[in-house]
Amino acid sequence: MALSLLIPVYTNSVNAQVTINGAGATFPFPLIDTWRVEYKNVNPDVNINYASIGSGGGIKQFIEKTVDFGATDAPLSASEFEKAGNAVHIPETIGSVVLAYNLPEVTTPLKLTGPVIADIFMGKITKWDDTKIKEINPGVTLPSEDIISVHRSDGSGTSFVFTDYLSKVSPEWHDSIGVGKSVQWPSGIGAPGNEGVAASIQGSPYSIGYVELAYALTTQMTYASIQNKEGNFIAPSFNSTMDAVSSAAGTLPEGSQSWTNVTLTDSSGPNSYPISSLTYLLLYKDLSTNPSVDEQKARSLVDFVEWAITDGQQFSESLGYVPLPQSVVDINEQTLKSLTFKGTPILSNSTS
Repeated sequence: MALSLLIPVYTNSVNAQVTINGAGATFPFPLIDTWRVEYKNVNPDVNINYASIGSGGGIKQFIEKTVDFGATDAPLSASEFEKAGNAVHIPETIGSVVLAYNLPEVTTPLKLTGPVIADIFMGKITKWDDTKIKEINPGVTLPSEDIISVHRSDGSGTSFVFTDYLSKVSPEWHDSIGVGKSVQWPSGIGAPGNEGVAASIQGSPYSIGYVELAYALTTQMTYASIQNKEGNFIAPSFNSTMDAVSSAAGTLPEGSQSWTNVTLTDSSGPNSYPISSLTYLLLYKDLSTNPSVDEQKARSLVDFVEWAITDGQQFSESLGYVPLPQSVVDINEQTLKSLTFKGTPILSNSTS
């Protein structure tokens, strides 16, 4: 494994403590936080700090060079890519966005379609016993209560993934609201972070909102099966997310190319869960672009990312994430080999 080539760096850096600071998406936070702890067993001299502030904040701090790496569920837009200068995308894991809800008297898991979800978040469907919801849930007694929709109040990659999906399944959503880390929500209440949305749903009977699967699992929330492109109602899971990824993995760009149009939502396949997404780490192709990154930190950062995309993937599944397919790992390895510090390749420098 490529990681073994980097071991000499660890042994040469004894007593040289390095602190690496990152910020961004809440979507992968449970996994990144696990990496933060587990990586101390690999290299005790490297400390990883990660602020779970949302993809919008992570991209902003990355471009402003106030952190050593950013994290985002939304690929950099064309304008963000231009502002960043020489950024690379490194997919770190794969997850699903689920529609979690709080219906105290309903014990049968609900089914929802994309158009119905869009109508709920546009404020067109306002009652739980609306005919459109009842038609796809025959035999389920739904309460005649107002629907409280919960969305993200901050710049969010999870919102990007969710609105990307809704734009594909609802022409009205596409035309009137569109895709973005922040959009003009027609109705509902906002909360910051996946954590905030999850807490709002749990504390508000008759609410519904979108959160990353890991948050739904850890907080034991109830979530819906969603109709996919093939017409099948699919529950979010490790396998259904992997099916969605498998159909798109072969079309990904190289790490230093534009990822603006990369999307896994509404993937084909009979068992594909339709709201699945990659999430990314952001680095500068030449790490000296960030004045706070010296050569030692650059090496340590690349070593950490190398570990995260290989050995670190073993922690994904238990947290509700899908480990990177080998095809994506191969793209990441090529990206890491292209990274430099003041023009000198970091990996070859690490192993010299």
